[in-house]
Amino acid sequence: MSQPTKINLPEIVVEINNLRTQFGNTVIHDKLNLQIQRGEIIAIIGDSGVGKSMLIHEIILLEQPVAGSIKVFGIEVLNLNEKRSLWLRRHCGMMFQNGALFSSLTVAENIAVPLYEHTHLSKRLIEEIVHFKIALVGLPINARHKYPDQLSGGMIKRVAVARALALDPEILFLDEPTAGLDPSGAGAFDELIVKLTESLGLTVVVVTHDLDLLWEVTDRVAVLANKQVSAIAPMRELIKLEHTWIQNYFQGSRGRAAQQKDIMAIK
Repeated sequence: MSQPTKINLPEIVVEINNLRTQFGNTVIHDKLNLQIQRGEIIAIIGDSGVGKSMLIHEIILLEQPVAGSIKVFGIEVLNLNEKRSLWLRRHCGMMFQNGALFSSLTVAENIAVPLYEHTHLSKRLIEEIVHFKIALVGLPINARHKYPDQLSGGMIKRVAVARALALDPEILFLDEPTAGLDPSGAGAFDELIVKLTESLGLTVVVVTHDLDLLWEVTDRVAVLANKQVSAIAPMRELIKLEHTWIQNYFQGSRGRAAQQKDIMAIK
């Protein structure tokens, strides 16, 4: 008798169920559900104000929903004690919108902050780790002594990624990583995301409006609309859905141009 075929289901590293986010009478999320798979690059898109950044802030406990469940690696993270909260932050790295670097600290000092805050490593070892992270994100080593106001927008974002990777997280959250960059800089950052995902085995969650990034980098895209994840699929499947918001978003001139670039790249 032949053995049944074994189906390898993707491992779920983040599972969100029936999430509700509310401030006063304003409801941001209602009965929101989302699963994030290990090793994927998933983007979260939607109109301004639908709670895209809020959602990833809730996963890492920077914001608190009023109801629902968020599990990371199978562990419920809402209402964690202090020790468990530290565990979560060591497993999740966050690049904030616009970098959020400390203006009074150098590049090296910014990257070292999580290491000093959450480890007991020696100063020498921390300096070695910082040196490695700077190289990992493609920054010149002489950038370590510069301050944020001496850096270009693209360099600031790379420093922010290096800091997010300081504790070797398994999940990397990126909030509008290519916003404000010129096409060349945005393209280089797209390449960095793919390189880091492949070389470090990361799971990457991106909040973005960048159509080129959606086409060139992501494995799946989740659409936030009507307070929920109303659709989730790879880009080539997503654009075929008969969903008013999706069609309006991707069938404009910029959306068609990004799609054409993807078609040309395949050829």
